[in-house]
Amino acid sequence: MNAIKLNGNDIYPSKIVCIGRNYVEHIEELKNEIPTEPVIFIKPNSAISNQLCCTHQQDEIHYEGEIVFLVEAEKLYAVGFGLDLTKREIQSHLKAKGLPWERAKAFDGSAVFSDFVRFDGKIEDLRMELLINGKLIQQASYDLMLNKPQDLLTEINTFLSLEDGDLIMTGTPKGVGKINANDLFSGRIFQKNDLLIESTWVAK
Repeated sequence: MNAIKLNGNDIYPSKIVCIGRNYVEHIEELKNEIPTEPVIFIKPNSAISNQLCCTHQQDEIHYEGEIVFLVEAEKLYAVGFGLDLTKREIQSHLKAKGLPWERAKAFDGSAVFSDFVRFDGKIEDLRMELLINGKLIQQASYDLMLNKPQDLLTEINTFLSLEDGDLIMTGTPKGVGKINANDLFSGRIFQKNDLLIESTWVAK
């Protein structure tokens, strides 16, 4: 089992529940339709990695920065930054045929996370930034989400049991793109203007 870190301790999520199409401008940049209900898919524990890869068996990989929550006792217990890695060309091919996304989204190493920290403040105050080579590329906040984190937790629980340590990736804003070798990624989570978390990765 692969682990993430919560306040310095190893946690082993059984699964990662991911939300697609949760920011209007990202929906528009990929020319998708705005959904009438949350778009939900799963990444397995084997997707978790602390390495950021720019290719996977010769397939081009795209980054998607996200605010991520760790669930404990059926509550949004902790927060971290995550990268949902995507084989965009394969995803587009699968979508065109109406097929599931797992080959493009759930491959080994497709979920890269910062450490997580316990959070009991106002979720409305959270925002994230992704910088690549020192340039701000993505930013997101509670206000921009179509489906808010607590509503996502409620919706997921209508059909799927969440175990302690499971993760919810809340979707990516506009600005997604290709990962290039040696790119320096910096993911940050803020509570208003206070920096809660910052992690960096170099694409290999």
